[in-house]
Amino acid sequence: MDTLEASFSMLTNPGVLIYLLKGIAFTLVLSVVAVVLGVVFGSVLALVRNYCTTKKTKVFKALATMYIEVFRNTPLLLWIFICLVFLPFPKILSRSMFGLTSVEVKMLYKAAFALILFTSSVIAEIVRGGLNAVAHGQFEAGHSQGFNMVGIMIYIVLPQAYRNIVPTLLSQVITTIKDSSYLANVAVIELMSRTKTLLGSAYIYNGTGTVNVSDVFVLFGFAMVIYFIINFALSSLVRYVQKHPRIPKPAVKTG
Repeated sequence: MDTLEASFSMLTNPGVLIYLLKGIAFTLVLSVVAVVLGVVFGSVLALVRNYCTTKKTKVFKALATMYIEVFRNTPLLLWIFICLVFLPFPKILSRSMFGLTSVEVKMLYKAAFALILFTSSVIAEIVRGGLNAVAHGQFEAGHSQGFNMVGIMIYIVLPQAYRNIVPTLLSQVITTIKDSSYLANVAVIELMSRTKTLLGSAYIYNGTGTVNVSDVFVLFGFAMVIYFIINFALSSLVRYVQKHPRIPKPAVKTG
């Protein structure tokens, strides 16, 4: 058996495949959690930055602006290491769960928190762009219909803003999935980390007793294909949404 064939034989090992599939699942879970919470927190930041303009609320706008600019203009990897060292860990999570050891759960929590902080700052600017694209007449129309500011935001402005940012937001989801590979630097359990771990013990599974150059190409090539399939599917979804925008536009008539 040559080394290349031995390397490919690792991918036929059920244990190896299950190990990598769990890594794919955790990559997707991390990305979805980061995007969902990033949208929630980012929307709040965008609203604060855009509409807290009175003397009493300007301080909140300044804080939101500072948060967005600091996190958006610094490396994700920096915040991963900062969270790893300084972020407190809730005692309630100090136990094994989801098939992970307590140490892995701790790493996962801290790495996910860093990803959420970073992603929310980027999504905040995406949402703010959507808010700025809503015509100012929509506010006037909402007031004329008896809505207060909160009602206008919930029922008129935000639905239109989210409709405007769907393609950009899907692109950010793709970026977040790729950025999750940075978490491999803190030994969490997403796909890239598991690929690196598996490479270190490839000699056990390839039958040659050594780690070969071909093992690097096969394992990281497999990871590359998985990332490509996931992100290409999302890219296709972005293009479809751009060509077939079927989300109804919940606007209030201004004329």
